[in-house]
Amino acid sequence: MKPGIHPEYSEAMISCACGYKIKTRSTVGDIKLEICSHCHPFFTGTQKIIDTEGRVERFKKKYRDQKSAPAKPAKAAAKTR
Repeated sequence: MKPGIHPEYSEAMISCACGYKIKTRSTVGDIKLEICSHCHPFFTGTQKIIDTEGRVERFKKKYRDQKSAPAKPAKAAAKTR
């Protein structure tokens, strides 16, 4: 290996917004994440819906009544003369 061309490989701390921290090594340095395997819904099995401006509730309210309403009857057959 040529000296002086490789980046510094030192200890780094990976920290998530949920508070979980991992000590590892990296050429980048400390890394901050918004979501990790301890708080991601795929790994935890829980679902979190982030409701911005009430959009989810408005969607559920809009389509809640349509599910229970009976289907519309088909149009009557064409009239014969």
